[in-house]
Amino acid sequence: MRLNSFDDFTPLKEIIVGSADNYAERVRDLTFEMFISDNLTGARGYYPTISVSGEARLDESPERIAFRQRLADELVEDVEGMAAALESLSVTVHRPMALEKVDRGVTAPAWSAPVTPPLNVRDNTLILGDEIIETPPTLRARYFETKFLTPVFMCYFEQGARWTTMPRPMMTDHSFDPANTDAAPNIERPVDPQASPYDVGLEMMIDGANALRLGRDLIVNISNANHALAVDWLERHLEGRFRVHRMHKLTQSHIDSVVVALRPGTLLLRSEGALEYLPKELRSWDTIIAPTPALEDYPQYENGDPIPPSPYIDLNVLSIDESTVMVNDACKTLIRTLEDHKFTVVPVRHRHRRLFGGGFHCFTLDTVRSGGGEDYLS
Repeated sequence: MRLNSFDDFTPLKEIIVGSADNYAERVRDLTFEMFISDNLTGARGYYPTISVSGEARLDESPERIAFRQRLADELVEDVEGMAAALESLSVTVHRPMALEKVDRGVTAPAWSAPVTPPLNVRDNTLILGDEIIETPPTLRARYFETKFLTPVFMCYFEQGARWTTMPRPMMTDHSFDPANTDAAPNIERPVDPQASPYDVGLEMMIDGANALRLGRDLIVNISNANHALAVDWLERHLEGRFRVHRMHKLTQSHIDSVVVALRPGTLLLRSEGALEYLPKELRSWDTIIAPTPALEDYPQYENGDPIPPSPYIDLNVLSIDESTVMVNDACKTLIRTLEDHKFTVVPVRHRHRRLFGGGFHCFTLDTVRSGGGEDYLS
C-alpha cells in the first residue's frame, strides 16, 4: 500500500516493528532515560549507561552478564511475539535491517559512540500523511538508526511517498541546551561541556515521539531550545499542509506515556494535570485517567535491584482501531480500566519494560492507517 498515516487510532493496515536483536552487547538506550528522567532516582538498572568519557562499565560478574543475556533474550522473544500478534490481526508488519553482532560504533567529526539496535523506531521518524520525516536525533548512539529502515522507506518512496530528512546536528557538547532547568534534566546535557572546532551553537534536535498526530494537526512537546528550533523547522516545512501546535514542558521529551488519543473525542491521560498543557480544543474531550499501577503489574527482580523508569510505561499502548487497543498483558489495572470504557483489549506480553524501556507505541511506526487529514480540533 501507499504510505498514509495521519493519526494513531484509525484502522491500522501496515506498521514497522523494531528489533531487539543483539541488544545484550549494547549500552542502554538513553532516549528512554530522557523520556522518564524526571522519575530517575540516580539508579541505572541492569544495563550500563554511557559515562562522561563515553566508556561503558566493565565490572560485572560472569553471573550478572549471563543474567543480563537472559533478560535480553526475553526482550527479543517479546518483540517477536508482538510482531506475530499484529500479523494475527491482519496487519502487514515490516522489519528493520538486523544490527550485526560486532559493534563497529559510529564516528562523527566531534564524537564517537556505540550503536543501539533499531528497537524504538517511533523516536527518530515522524510519519505525516504521505511523508516520511527523519527527525534530528537527540542521542549520539542513535545518529544513524533510521538507516536500518532504509529498505522499508525505499519501498514507500517507490510507491510515491515523500521522504525528507531534517538537518542533522553536529552534536558537539555545545549543541545541547544548557539552560533546561525548569524541566527534568536532559540526560545528554554535558556536565562539563568541552569546546570543539565543530561548535555551531544550539542545534535542532527532537524525537518523533514528542508529537501527537491528529489528522491535519500536530501537537509537539517542547522542553528545551533544541526542541524549539526543530519545531520552527517543522512549522515552515509543513505550512499549508498541517497545523503545528506547541505544548511546553508537559514532560522532558516523549509524550506517548503521558497523553494518548485513543479515538476522536477520547484521551488516555497519566493524570488530570496533563490537560492544562494541551490545546484548548482537546480539553473538552472525554478523558480516561490511568489508574495507579499496582506492584503486581511488574516483575520483581533479585536482590532488590533498582528499576528507574516510570511505572506508567504501560500507557505506551498501540491502537489497532478506534475500539481496539494492544496493551501489556501484565498491566491488569489498565486493561480493566479500558474494558470498563468499552474498548477491546488485545493483551500481549512485554516483561522487562521497566528495565529496557519502551512499550508497544515506542517499538512501532505505523505507516498505513485508513484515516486522512481530518480536522479533529475545530
